Amino acid sequence: MNISITDICENTKMGREFALLGNYETSLVYYQGVVQQIHRLLQTISDPIRKERWQEIQQKIAEEYGYVKDIQSLLVGFRGDHHNNRVVGPIRQTSPAFTLPDPDPDIFWPLGSINNSPRDADVWAPPPDPKPGSNAKNSRASKSTSSKMTSSARTPTNKSISAKKTSNSDGRSTSKTNSSSQGTSEGGPKKKGTSAGKEEAENLAEKKFEIHGPDAELVDMLERDILQKNPNIKWDDIADLHDAKRLLEEAVVLPMLLPDFFKGIRRPWKGVLMVGPPGTGKTMLAKAVATECGTTFFNVSSSTLTSKYRGESEKLVRILFEMARFYAPSTIFVDEIDSLCSRRGSDTEHEASRRVKSELLIQMDGITNNEDPAKVVMVLAATNFPWDIDEALRRRLEKRIYIPLPNKEGREALLKINLREVEKSPDLDISDISIQLDGYSGADITNVCRDACMMAMRRKIAGLTPEQIRNLSKDELELPVSPGDFYEAIRKVNKSVSEEDLMKYEKWMAEFGST
Repeated sequence: MNISITDICENTKMGREFALLGNYETSLVYYQGVVQQIHRLLQTISDPIRKERWQEIQQKIAEEYGYVKDIQSLLVGFRGDHHNNRVVGPIRQTSPAFTLPDPDPDIFWPLGSINNSPRDADVWAPPPDPKPGSNAKNSRASKSTSSKMTSSARTPTNKSISAKKTSNSDGRSTSKTNSSSQGTSEGGPKKKGTSAGKEEAENLAEKKFEIHGPDAELVDMLERDILQKNPNIKWDDIADLHDAKRLLEEAVVLPMLLPDFFKGIRRPWKGVLMVGPPGTGKTMLAKAVATECGTTFFNVSSSTLTSKYRGESEKLVRILFEMARFYAPSTIFVDEIDSLCSRRGSDTEHEASRRVKSELLIQMDGITNNEDPAKVVMVLAATNFPWDIDEALRRRLEKRIYIPLPNKEGREALLKINLREVEKSPDLDISDISIQLDGYSGADITNVCRDACMMAMRRKIAGLTPEQIRNLSKDELELPVSPGDFYEAIRKVNKSVSEEDLMKYEKWMAEFGST
């Protein structure tokens, strides 16, 4: 008796453990054994109270068995519709070598359900047996079918060939496909060539970078996260920074406009590093460069090139540069590059980080190995901590330019850009406000303008309930911005760059700058 109860407890424990681990078939076997053991145990118990308790236990075990069986049947239903789990071609019924006395329908597959399963469209059925006397017909039909498939497969090529041949001055063509299309179509060769030329132009305009295999998902991720084909930011959208614009035009834009001149020793720069305090417009400069020279823009950060799987970060770097070469001319902008390529050899450096840096350095050295000078891949990088960048990367970023804080003219231009959509008070002096904002970055000036534009609204809703605020009209809230609003905003918003930081940037540029 004790041994039977111990076996029941052990089998129940094993069945539950296998169910938790997902091995439902083994769990069902254990549950069936437990139910049968309890059934045999009930036959030996004479005490009614004890027998009733064991019956309750048996009922609970049967409920657990039912739950596990439902899960198993659901999983089997999922697997039953997959083409990898079904046999190829029809299943022939064969007489079994032996028969079971009473197979359990909940455990064993019925043969009828297998034979009546729907045919998978992705799996070809075996060819039917050839009928006598139909060999010649089949051979002729296969030849005609193959010829039709070959001609249909060649159709795009023939269209492009006919488009090229109809563009000749004679208007004559030697292509058989073109002559046949002239005889069958009413529009003539001119319409055919025009439509084929449009298709070819659309294909060239909509070219897409593709990699077959396991790396296809990485390509989709890169195109979704970092590929920007139309940044749409002009030089006029950026205030001041005339020296930086001139250097970027010489380093990036002019090689695209004069590819024959920038050859040999005058080859385009491999990379440009923009150094400066935060909020000075480095990212907007990079997008303006991509817009002005009409290149594909890749906006890269450390998060887009980092993966938890071993070796995948290096693949992302390699695929990124392959995509850049495919969409060339293109611009790869790496924002906050100090987080991606810090100094190598430090105690806190991880092996995976070192491999990513090495792959990035290798790809940057290989981007100039291109026969077409017009297909340039330019690497633009921005950082607020240039002293933390690896020495090898600093060497590859041949142009290192300083993006300083805006001067008085730049601050005035920024104020005009930020206030062009709001109403200004007549006594507002932009020049006086720009003097008050000395030492502020571009982002700080934008915050000051935003805060000043909110001052009138704050005074208007002071002491009002939410219902009264909701009933206010738009004209009551949009009041002109006054000088007092700006003075109050300047008092609240302090500059984010200290004098010590500016001295560090100037010292680094004096030692490593390349303007």
